[in-house]
Amino acid sequence: MSKKPEILPQHGASMKPALVRGARLRCPRCGEGRVFSGYLKVAPRCDCCGLDLTPQRADDGPAYVVVLVVAHLVGFSLPVMFTLLGDRPALVAALLGTLCIALSLAMLPPVKGMFVALQWFKGMHGFQAKAEV
Repeated sequence: MSKKPEILPQHGASMKPALVRGARLRCPRCGEGRVFSGYLKVAPRCDCCGLDLTPQRADDGPAYVVVLVVAHLVGFSLPVMFTLLGDRPALVAALLGTLCIALSLAMLPPVKGMFVALQWFKGMHGFQAKAEV
């Protein structure tokens, strides 16, 4: 006997469950289907509940958020790295460059999933005009 997923109403009382589902790369409505068909390519619809995801317009928003967070983390760790590693700027640059790339690649999918969930929850960009299944 399979457990039926809990379907959230689009404009429910709390946005938190939808955002958590988006950060987990799952459908904001049912929490079961995948939001992405590739690394950052949004699937046309949820495989589980059939939610049409084509109205999403995340565009550059997730990248701006990721750059903001990563730049602060790496920027504040720069003096610490120079204190620990002393006169080895090439090593500091290599470590912080690697950290920037790794953090950015790790953060982009969850942040984009949250943007899609936020747009669905708020009924933005055509999500409100679509008939829910």
